[in-house]
Amino acid sequence: MGSSRSTQVDGAKVHYTEHGAGDNALLFVHGWSCDETFWAAPAQALGAKFHVITIDLPGHGQSDKPQIAYTMDLYARAIDAVLRDAKVKAATLIGHSNGTPVIRQFYRKFPEKTRALVIVEGGLRPFGDKAMMEKFLARLKEPNYEENTSKLIDSMTRSIQDTALREKIKTAMLRTPPYVAASEFEATLDPNLWKPDKINVPVLMVLAKQPTWSAEYEQFVRGIVPDLDYQVWEGVSRFLMMEKPEQINSAVVAFLEKHQLLL
Repeated sequence: MGSSRSTQVDGAKVHYTEHGAGDNALLFVHGWSCDETFWAAPAQALGAKFHVITIDLPGHGQSDKPQIAYTMDLYARAIDAVLRDAKVKAATLIGHSNGTPVIRQFYRKFPEKTRALVIVEGGLRPFGDKAMMEKFLARLKEPNYEENTSKLIDSMTRSIQDTALREKIKTAMLRTPPYVAASEFEATLDPNLWKPDKINVPVLMVLAKQPTWSAEYEQFVRGIVPDLDYQVWEGVSRFLMMEKPEQINSAVVAFLEKHQLLL
């Protein structure tokens, strides 16, 4: 099951779950309005062999939820606090969806602690233009947040056949306080997060086949990441690691083996 642990960033509790021990680790980062349970199945299976950590980012899951700005910098520092608490020198960071700008910001701030990045259904540039993003943010700040967000989650999970999994995702995401969800989304409007600076560690990118991930997008990513394993999977949703945990684990282990990063 792993050990439930916590540390602090800026005086607030950051919760994480740890499997195993060692100088190096795989650290799983959830997406927008999610929590560490979204990675539970892959983490538990890999935790039998490796040092594995899942984090509840500040404002999510079992971590404290103060009324503060939920920025990628804050999240990067929370990850660093967890790694220090778990006595990890360097990690392969695995980010889902909005966990992608989080792990990219961690790499910018702590390159010496970053062995590799795994990006699951997340972008290295914004999903929409500024006007579209600001319209979306306005909806997050409306009084009928739950209704608006429920519709958004339904659209994200429509292709998932398993009704129980769809409900599990929605229940967990609606548990995140609206002020956290809105603040994090607002933080992603910062253009500095999306600078096309090089990522000079190995990167595995696993995406669900959809129009956003065009041939032009792949070329854009290859321009930023010299050492890239780029995979597009058919027949999966944005939450592919919950639908196909064994396949994700196989892809991650193959990537780690190729780059001699097995812990």
